[in-house]
Amino acid sequence: MKRNSLSSFSVSFWLLFTALMLQAVESAKGKYAHTLFNELFEDYSNALRPVEDTDKVLNVTLQITLSQIKDMDERNQILSAYLWIRQSWYDAYLKWDKDKYDGLDSIRIPSNLVWRPDIVLYNKADDDFSEPVNTNVVLRYDGKITWDAPAITKSSCVVDVSYFPFDSQQCNLTFGSWTYNGNQVDIINSLDSGDLSDFVEDVEWEIHGMPAVKNVITYGCCSEPYPDVTFTLILKRKSSFYIFNLLLPCILISFLAPLGFYLPADSGEKVSLGVTVLLALTVFQLMVAEIMPPSENVPLIGKYYIATMTMITASTALTIIIMNLHHCGSEAKPVPQWARVVILDYMSKIFFVYDVGENCTSPKREKEEERKLEGDDGCQRRHKEVRSHLSSRNEDSDLKEKLNGNLNKSYGVHGENVRETVNCCSCYKMLIKNIEYIANCVRDHKANRAKGIEWKKVAKVMDRFFMWIFFIMVFFMSVLIIGKAA
Repeated sequence: MKRNSLSSFSVSFWLLFTALMLQAVESAKGKYAHTLFNELFEDYSNALRPVEDTDKVLNVTLQITLSQIKDMDERNQILSAYLWIRQSWYDAYLKWDKDKYDGLDSIRIPSNLVWRPDIVLYNKADDDFSEPVNTNVVLRYDGKITWDAPAITKSSCVVDVSYFPFDSQQCNLTFGSWTYNGNQVDIINSLDSGDLSDFVEDVEWEIHGMPAVKNVITYGCCSEPYPDVTFTLILKRKSSFYIFNLLLPCILISFLAPLGFYLPADSGEKVSLGVTVLLALTVFQLMVAEIMPPSENVPLIGKYYIATMTMITASTALTIIIMNLHHCGSEAKPVPQWARVVILDYMSKIFFVYDVGENCTSPKREKEEERKLEGDDGCQRRHKEVRSHLSSRNEDSDLKEKLNGNLNKSYGVHGENVRETVNCCSCYKMLIKNIEYIANCVRDHKANRAKGIEWKKVAKVMDRFFMWIFFIMVFFMSVLIIGKAA
């Protein structure tokens, strides 16, 4: 028991001693840091470039880390990004011997106490011209200063929406000194590209790279060269959202337009369907116009909308023309011979168009057989009556003569019966004339009705023809836009 208590006492004693020593070391380092800070900044000025020789170039190493894309405003052509900007340089007046300060090799101090390069974003598109964030800098014993500062930048970006929503964009971020030329401050790339290791995935854009290029430009105002570093952010749009919300509804609506030709002409909804589809596409076109910048480059989906709207306008116009053909009545001219051969004989068979009132479930042969079975007795009866009437008309004179002769021979004394018989024959003749007039009216009515039925069949064949034509056009337009996107 005594040994266990002694061992636990020794362990706790050593832990206490270690903690006290670490606290003493920290307090000692804190005292050395205060002493170092007072000695370094006693005669230091952050207003001048920290070089011993004014003709010497001060090299500033620049590194950009992209953390997040906050917004891409295509209409105003502004890219908002969250960046970490790291700059490092050597200050000739902020050096010390770390052995004199108990091995203290670095300290953290506010950035506004030291000289900082005035490196700014050249293509900045923000109204806020505030100072950079005053984060601390890391100062090493050899004079190297490292300044990490977060920044939310808004830069101008030339947006090309020709292939929207399957487009790719390249936005430049150009950093350079605002007042120092290349003979005073030179910018060096820390890496060949921006750092994307800490990038937060964006819901709309994919990052395909951020290469960095150093440029040395001589402006018209000055003869000295001005170096800058341009980071090109390569973005690829994630098009799933726009496919399901803009493109797919348009494709489905455009496939409804050819079905207007399939509607029966007597329904009265053929033109209404085309106008409704046209209005729906107009709404989607306005939605795309609100997103895109007002440039001369029409986006791919906008071209698809315009082509579809043009097609629907043409289909509505053709529907109106076909409706006029369908409602041609008895006053219309007969169907021309070429239309009867081309449309009624050939095209009706190609597009499986039956007579008016028929459909695919009741073939033409069955209809004809039913008509024959139903109307056989009536037709024969009508033919017999007409033939009897015509023959009676021809035989009327013979009948009159026979009746007069027989009556004169056999019944010469009965003169009153002869006159009554002659009067009955004249009444019968008037009845035959009336029957012939009614038959002619019925015949003319049937001819006019057959003429209207022919025009209705012509309209039905043309409806079916244009329906397949527009279906093929919509299909190829959809394939074309997908092929261009690929």
